Amino acid sequence: MQTDLVLQQPRGVPTASAELLLLFHGMGSNAEDLRPLGQALAAHRPNAWVVSVRAPLASDFGTGWQWFSVQGVTEQNRPERVATVMPAFLKRVQAWQRETGVTAEHTTLVGFSQGAIMALESTQQDGQPLASRVVAIAGRFAQPPRRCPSAAAVHLMHGDQDRVMPVELAVDAERQLRALGACSTLDRFATLGHGIDAQVVEAIAMRMSQGDRS
Repeated sequence: MQTDLVLQQPRGVPTASAELLLLFHGMGSNAEDLRPLGQALAAHRPNAWVVSVRAPLASDFGTGWQWFSVQGVTEQNRPERVATVMPAFLKRVQAWQRETGVTAEHTTLVGFSQGAIMALESTQQDGQPLASRVVAIAGRFAQPPRRCPSAAAVHLMHGDQDRVMPVELAVDAERQLRALGACSTLDRFATLGHGIDAQVVEAIAMRMSQGDRS
């Protein structure tokens, strides 16, 4: 895990009170690129480990890293590509949970773009729940959700001006999740494209705070 970036390590916090926030960047990016997001969220979650995780594969396009290739990606082959790398994604999350002593119940996955795809699809896997919250920024499911992520709240964040992953993908996902009985929300940002800004950070902090009171 030397490729990952620890942005906050809580000091003097009992393990039982600690949280784990894992950030997952987009295709062609790296762990450092999510430093501003991680630092902003750390200010709201002083008891949290905040770690930006680097994807394992070199990007097909110039510099940076990726979870799966988008060369020739289609609606038909995307699910298989995600499924192929999902075991590595699950192992990375579980490794950080072992490292920090934080359980899935106190883990939040925050993904942007391709990182959001991986985080969302992790809620559709067999086995024990990986996290209690998933925040997907400018993301999508690799295919429509098939099961209710009963142990995890899913918070979708999406810009209405996103030309990379149109906001309709988030609208459809939220509707499908609710039909499955999931705890899900959708925050839309009228002027935002395919990116992250201050209003996204505030929306994430609000959703997480609401979870604290539930």
